[in-house]
Amino acid sequence: MPETILANATLVLPDETLRGSILMQDGEIRAIDVGAGLPRGAIDCGGDLVMPGLIELHTDNLERHIEPRPKVDWPHTAAILAHDAELAGVGITTVFDALRVGSVLSKSKANYGEYARELADEILALRRGGHLRITHLLHLRAEICSETLTEEMAKFGPEDGVGIVSLMDHTPGQRQFRHLEQLRNYVCGKHGYSDAEFHDHVAAQKALSERMGPQHETVAVAEARRYGAVLASHDDTTADHVVRSAAHGAQFAEFPTTVEAARACREQGIAVMMGAPNLIRGGSHSGNVAASELAGLDLLDIVSSDYVPSSLLSAALMLGDLWGNMARGVATVTQAPAQAAGLADRGTLLPGSRADVIRVTRIGNGGAPRGTWVGGERVG
Repeated sequence: MPETILANATLVLPDETLRGSILMQDGEIRAIDVGAGLPRGAIDCGGDLVMPGLIELHTDNLERHIEPRPKVDWPHTAAILAHDAELAGVGITTVFDALRVGSVLSKSKANYGEYARELADEILALRRGGHLRITHLLHLRAEICSETLTEEMAKFGPEDGVGIVSLMDHTPGQRQFRHLEQLRNYVCGKHGYSDAEFHDHVAAQKALSERMGPQHETVAVAEARRYGAVLASHDDTTADHVVRSAAHGAQFAEFPTTVEAARACREQGIAVMMGAPNLIRGGSHSGNVAASELAGLDLLDIVSSDYVPSSLLSAALMLGDLWGNMARGVATVTQAPAQAAGLADRGTLLPGSRADVIRVTRIGNGGAPRGTWVGGERVG
């Protein structure tokens, strides 16, 4: 593979930023040099930021492409390719596509069926065929409050390369939906429930959780170990939640809802991940703790774009400005997620690292991607 040199760039290294150049060849970063010089054949970056490719651990973005309108099932190959191109265009070079496992098949407006195994097969087939621009890995969101979690998780194995399993518990009155009014707004807005239907929904979900929850939690933890996947908690709210997550072996916590939970994660050695939309909007749309508050308390380690892919880069730059340390801000979307997911070959600009690299022009408080390289090949 021909070499690529990005020169006269502001390189975002693990602990500092400096003017220099980076040489990529044969899929790796081969050399980093200091200075504003322009080697022959180099791309002049004109001082633009050059940083590791962004690593996304949890995104629901694929769902938006598969169902662009309510009850519209878009052809999956086209949806996956569009999702892939969008991520490449905003600087994401590795993504864990989040797929729900665990369904509710009972007849109601809020029932939802199985889809993860089929969609995973389609993603993996496109990956094997070399049709995807960036690296796609699997993240199974294990819905504890469901009817079919055990059966759905049994359909996956170590050969699928599942990288992350997260423990999701959307039981009414707990975690993300501990405030029933927030749940009412969400469910009634989505499904058009009357007050009576909402009451019945809450009662049914609580009964389902009581009946299946403990068994499903045990199964999900065991299956994560069988796959060889990293375990994550989700929506931890209390210190007790975090202690339980730690006992299961959780490596990072997705979107803890309170300062109490985030502090407990720090005490237990669990990395804290928050959503970039929360940071950019100035607060949680669910009424939970603001990502900016955790950042100010030094309780934020990883950022996820969640449902807005372009927010990942913006959040990293915002944090760099907030902390007065661009290397630290960028690490929340590169080095830290790589470490949490056990990806030792990427996430830093260092010789020997995988050549997943992006070039970014600062625009006001944000930035615009000017180029995306995956394994040294330009894809965006």
